[in-house]
Amino acid sequence: MQDIADRLNISKNSVSQALRGKEGVSEETRERIKRVAEEMGYQYPGARKKKKQGRTGNIGLIASDLTFSLKNFFGEIYLSIEKEVVKRGMNLHIQSVNQEQKEKLILPSFIENKMVDGILILSHISTEYINKVISTGIPTILVDHHHPNIHADAVLTNNRFGAYLAVQHLIELNHRDIAFVGNVEYSPSYEERYEGYLLALREYGIEPNEEFIFKNAEEKEEVIIQYIKQLKQQPTAWFCVNDRLGFLVNSVLKQQGIQVPDQASICSYDNGQLSKISTPKTTTVDIDLELYGRRAVELLFWRMENKNEPFQEILLSSKLIKRESTTFAPKRS
Repeated sequence: MQDIADRLNISKNSVSQALRGKEGVSEETRERIKRVAEEMGYQYPGARKKKKQGRTGNIGLIASDLTFSLKNFFGEIYLSIEKEVVKRGMNLHIQSVNQEQKEKLILPSFIENKMVDGILILSHISTEYINKVISTGIPTILVDHHHPNIHADAVLTNNRFGAYLAVQHLIELNHRDIAFVGNVEYSPSYEERYEGYLLALREYGIEPNEEFIFKNAEEKEEVIIQYIKQLKQQPTAWFCVNDRLGFLVNSVLKQQGIQVPDQASICSYDNGQLSKISTPKTTTVDIDLELYGRRAVELLFWRMENKNEPFQEILLSSKLIKRESTTFAPKRS
């Protein structure tokens, strides 16, 4: 008990009260203590009862190293997931999947040993890896990812619709030379945002300019600099698949003496912190990340009780947040 108390910086007595079901600690603290106790392998009456009922009382959350590095976006989803799981009296076990584990299809021990009742997979790892997780028979929900060859429930955002809204906004500001920046091979979400970009252009009778389409963009400043420098003519607007790329494009344009938004407008996606601290603040597509996490947990708990029901895909709506990075297109001389 002292180890648990030390880890949470609370008294040993509080730990004892919480694990014995006594009064004297808040419900939030009680759940934190239970979660840490089970993570540390500490057995207490409530935990033993759960196992007798055929449940571990644990939920697993896995994602690639790269996904976990995108703290602004997936960090908020994770916090929402953790809140919902704890609210339901269960523990959340988290594991990142590195490149070697992905290539060799090495599953986290809590999945391999079936120490969790359900699994949430954030974003893309690989189709083969995800299918190996599913083959364990543990109920699994995909968050911000789906694929025709993966048979599982998924919670997604309407990427095509969101991208369409962003590009439509630029078109309504009289922009016709609109660039696309993003790595469409990274995830189906980015591919869908590219499709939304193309759909908006075509519906407004604008022929896509291949020179302005940067579909394999790495999220590195030097890569963006090289791309912008080699353009024969600069676009008047940019649509970026995430806020980090929007931030980088903004920075590079200013380095090249191109003023945002007077000479070039920028729209990005996610409404994360980078869109809010950029100068000027970036027009972006907003995703309700708290709702994202909440719906994922709701769907997982439903699936745990309804294992034979058809798979579902829940599509969450998005909205455009207009800020200072977009304005009317400059007149070409």
